[in-house]
Amino acid sequence: MNKYVRAAICVPFGAVKMFWTKLFHPKNFKAPLICLVSPYTEITMDHGAKLSIGKVFKMRDGAKIRVRKGGVCVIGSNTSINSNNIIVCHDSVIIGDNCRFSPNVQIYDHDHDFRANGGLDAMKYRTGPVKIGSNVWIGADTVILRGTEIGDNCVIGAGSVIKGYFPANSVVVQKRGTEILPIEFNA
Repeated sequence: MNKYVRAAICVPFGAVKMFWTKLFHPKNFKAPLICLVSPYTEITMDHGAKLSIGKVFKMRDGAKIRVRKGGVCVIGSNTSINSNNIIVCHDSVIIGDNCRFSPNVQIYDHDHDFRANGGLDAMKYRTGPVKIGSNVWIGADTVILRGTEIGDNCVIGAGSVIKGYFPANSVVVQKRGTEILPIEFNA
């Protein structure tokens, strides 16, 4: 779609979405009124959740930001959330300025605590903050797990599943080998 046509649709819709969210969370939601947000996005906040979005924010089709009760999510200025990205925050997700997310990136600051009494049905979580520095590019289909810290100026290769500390000025690539096995037919 032509970028001007998309802007003509997304800027007014983004203003409505930001105003609507601010209406229901006046003290816990901060975002620019003018931003490029597709009509096919989701921003949900539970009571007691906090969400702050910086200037020049972009959010493409299918992207979701979910901040749960007690969670704090901060997204820096000039950050772009791409198609089908998911950010789910139960504890803390901090994203710096000038970050770019390729399609299908998922960020979770929690795991289901399957060992809890009642198993997964108990809806208990183990949480750990996620911090992504400024000027970071996350490749397509990457999953970022709880307790992850990515320094400034990093590139995360497509298809990565990461957890832990990654220093500034790094390129993170997870190499996988492809093994081809012959099919043996029984006679």
